[in-house]
Amino acid sequence: MNILTIARRDFRSYFYGYSAYIIIASVLFLQGLFFNAWVLGSSSARYSHEVLEDFFYLSGGFAIAASILLTMRTIAEERANQTDVLLTTSVLTEREIVAGKWSAAMGMVTLLTALTAYMPALIFVNGKVAIAHILVGYLGILALGSAVSAIGVFGSSIFRGQLAAGIFTTVLTVTLIVLWILSEITDPPFAQITSYAAIWNQHFTPFQEGRLTLTSLTYYASVTALFLFMATRVLESRRWE
Repeated sequence: MNILTIARRDFRSYFYGYSAYIIIASVLFLQGLFFNAWVLGSSSARYSHEVLEDFFYLSGGFAIAASILLTMRTIAEERANQTDVLLTTSVLTEREIVAGKWSAAMGMVTLLTALTAYMPALIFVNGKVAIAHILVGYLGILALGSAVSAIGVFGSSIFRGQLAAGIFTTVLTVTLIVLWILSEITDPPFAQITSYAAIWNQHFTPFQEGRLTLTSLTYYASVTALFLFMATRVLESRRWE
């Protein structure tokens, strides 16, 4: 119940200022622009499922960007405004605070993702794709957004400033994305380890292609749980400062 209370409070707070509107509008504008210019604007004939795969490839990148922008303020803003004292001295546990703030951010990511539904629907104008492919692709976007949002909450728990939290989250996320490059130049077993640890290449591609894999879902759930746990530990250490 406490988690839902924090989630509702934080979700509503996104709409108190202009930041959430600017983030959502900017992401939707750029994603729509790239979708029409790069995905639909190709001069060569393409299968509908290839167009849909490119849409999810594009959407995954924008989901990462949106998750970083939406989570950089979660805890850092509380510290900057000194309202974190109210949270840490209340009956709320650190786990509830972190889970509530992550849930609010995921609510925004889900809203943003839902607003892109018209784009794959445009494919039906001149083609046909499986509804299951669309659902699996969107599940992958939410799973990816869940992991990056957890990283963002962790980054926000470390720094007082939103900009520093955003930069840290960006660097860490990009590092996890490019880990697959190391798998190409290292020998086993490190090649398998870095390939599995990469947040995009091995795990998001199946969703992009409409393939639901338990391994990838487990990976994203594990990354989410790990960084939420670390954010909780950071807050616990601050309670006794």
